[in-house]
Formats: sequence, C-alpha cells, structure tokens
Amino acid sequence: MAVELTEEFQTAINNAFTDGCPIIWTSAGANGQPSLGFFGTTQTYSDHEIALWMRTTNRGFLARIEENPQVAMMYRNAPARLTFQIHGEARSVDDPAVKKHVYESAAEAEQKADPDRLGTAVIVEISRVIQRGAVIMARDGDTGAAD
Repeated sequence: MAVELTEEFQTAINNAFTDGCPIIWTSAGANGQPSLGFFGTTQTYSDHEIALWMRTTNRGFLARIEENPQVAMMYRNAPARLTFQIHGEARSVDDPAVKKHVYESAAEAEQKADPDRLGTAVIVEISRVIQRGAVIMARDGDTGAAD
C-alpha cells in the first residue's frame, strides 16, 4: 500500500483554514511530552507530503521535530462528515524555492501574519492515513497501527 492522498483529502486540507475546520497537529520532543497546536498554513505539498509555514522560527514545534520528527494531524469537518488523521515525519526546510512555494500557497490571512517572510517551511512525509479507525494508506514498510 502506498500513500497517495485523494483529491478529496487534498481539497479538505488545502481549504481547512478558510472552511473554518482548523487542523490540529501534535508533536513530542525527546522527553515524550506531546504538544497540540493549530497551524492555519497546513497544505498539501504533493500526494504524499504536507507542508506548513511556521511564521515564528522559535516555535516549540520546530524544536520538537528536531528532537523527534514523528508528528500527527487531525482534520474534522462535521457537516461534510469527513474526519481523518495523518501521521508522518517532519523536517524544517531552508531551500528558498520550497519556502517561497509553501508561503505563497498559504491562505492570504496567514501570509499577512508574516509579510516579511521571516518564517520557515516544514515538510511532512506522510507515513500513514487513518480514517474510521483503520489505516487506509501507508508508506511501504510502515507498520504503525491505527489509533
């Protein structure tokens, strides 16, 4: 089984901020303590990657993914009856072309929060997608169980 986000999932992720369905992210540093947060810049980067624009580079999320790249996100749109989780490995990206693409693909309101583009890009390689308690997509070799 491979990870290839469907058009439905890609549209849901890319429109989450403007649709009023914020995506919740979790990460945990070396100490294992999980932390939750909303990132309005969440977007698809490819059919197997998610991107975020982190407008503040001293955010705890960036420090945690340096220590432990394992992250998860949850999307929920109750009226559309669409809920899913994505698990993956996150990394900060300093490549100027990637940063430009991620920033420019973020919602306009999010761009206005960092008009000088002082932030950085994060790319998440998706390891599995979970829906209704079942793994529906997984990167080859991923043996993670659904939660």
